[in-house]
Amino acid sequence: MVMGPTHAVSGALVGLIVADVLPPEWGAPASTAETFAFAAVCSGAALLPDLDTSQSTVARSFGPVSQAFAKGVDAISLGYYSLTKGSRDRKRRGGHRTMTHTALFAALLGAGVSVLVANFGRAAIIGVLFVTLGLALRGLFGSWAKKRGWVVVTLSAAVLSILSWTWFPQEVASTGLGIAVALGCVTHCLGDAVTKEGIPFLAPFVPWRKSRWWEIKLPSLLSIRAGGPFELGILGPALTIAAVAMGIWSIDGAPEHIMGTLEASGLSFWDDTTANR
Repeated sequence: MVMGPTHAVSGALVGLIVADVLPPEWGAPASTAETFAFAAVCSGAALLPDLDTSQSTVARSFGPVSQAFAKGVDAISLGYYSLTKGSRDRKRRGGHRTMTHTALFAALLGAGVSVLVANFGRAAIIGVLFVTLGLALRGLFGSWAKKRGWVVVTLSAAVLSILSWTWFPQEVASTGLGIAVALGCVTHCLGDAVTKEGIPFLAPFVPWRKSRWWEIKLPSLLSIRAGGPFELGILGPALTIAAVAMGIWSIDGAPEHIMGTLEASGLSFWDDTTANR
């Protein structure tokens, strides 16, 4: 699998980009704080599909609780795969990269979050923030989280979730949080699709040549090895730089200030060049 930090950073980047173009009626963030919270939820949700294996970053995020939950999801995913597989689908021993790595899972989870928030309001918002912000901390600050342990990560997520819930007005939070969670899951799947294993994103409802769990993946020459030199040395750093740049751009007033500075610098350069002629 693509490593947890790569999933988390890519989720944050996609969250920042989408927050900038999301319509207000769909829960678009209205301030810098809301934008960063939306991106953080998307970042954490970008780890959720790997709940189908106890070896993942998300399974280690909340200690024994998340470990036990991951084992349960693994078993359910394997059962779901066995019930829906086609005649040409191989037999599996585990459920990793099956049920939770599909478009159906992303859509249902996003819709489920929206329904929960719409019906339970503040409590549901804080609950969603607690889980996703905890995962974001584990993914984005892996060294810190590993050093401090899952208890500190859990307590930090609890504090952040309570502080952050005010940035999601309840009248739009159900839609906004649902979109952020679904978007994070889709981002995770796209990340896994560039690896040599691929993902069954359209399973099990779009069969292909008697296979319901066929993988979407890049040609062998273009795919990457998860955890390999390209991911660690190029992809991860590039995504991090892009996320930081987009984060700066998302600060209220930053685009106008940056563009004004660039225009002023360009005008000054042009005037100096003209004068020298």
